[in-house]
Amino acid sequence: MAHRSRLAGFIIDCNTDNLDAAADFWSQALGLAIVDRDAGDDTAEYQQFGGTPADLCIEVQKVDHPSRVHLDIEADDVDAEAARLEALGAKKIGFIKRWWVMEAPTGQRFCVVKMHHPERGAPPAEWP
Repeated sequence: MAHRSRLAGFIIDCNTDNLDAAADFWSQALGLAIVDRDAGDDTAEYQQFGGTPADLCIEVQKVDHPSRVHLDIEADDVDAEAARLEALGAKKIGFIKRWWVMEAPTGQRFCVVKMHHPERGAPPAEWP
């Protein structure tokens, strides 16, 4: 069965006790407004920017691991997309709540997440 996927956006992982200050820095550095200071849920703290290029999702996230930036790939079938990426050489690191954390053959971590707004932004690619 075919599925679709595309770049969803970038997550700025911040190992910090003050996510507001981190989000304020990145807001000013990127010239983007913070549109949701409470974009997370009971288990994760996120702050989301608006007015992003190509309608990409750009967020800061409070994390326990070292600070870094990772990208998200969104798909209408998360498992099918993870399998497609494995066939290209990526590794599944773990399933967290509702997305796959993966690692590229060159070591970069990224996530495969559920597509929420296929009508926005660039059209998704279709995969057999």
